[in-house]
Amino acid sequence: MPNVNKPRSYKQAAIYEDTPEQVRNRVARNKARRKLLKEGKVHKGDGLDVAHVKAFDKGGTNKNGVRVESASVNRSFKRDSKRNLISETSKRERSKK
Repeated sequence: MPNVNKPRSYKQAAIYEDTPEQVRNRVARNKARRKLLKEGKVHKGDGLDVAHVKAFDKGGTNKNGVRVESASVNRSFKRDSKRNLISETSKRERSKK
């Protein structure tokens, strides 16, 4: 549970986001989105995300493929009635098994 008594320190997040690996990942994500913008598959403010078929943290790249998904599908995981995380495996990944 987050500590509500202390202000959030953004220093660690900034340090992490500036690591060479995360910079490369961000550049690749932006490049994938720009490509789909150019193709007309997504538009600014349309509520859609460009999702990678295989996530970067699991060894994925833009060459592995990207798809357009709603933001809620791309950013959420299965939760119980108390909103606790049940599984970090998405519906799409569970259906493949």
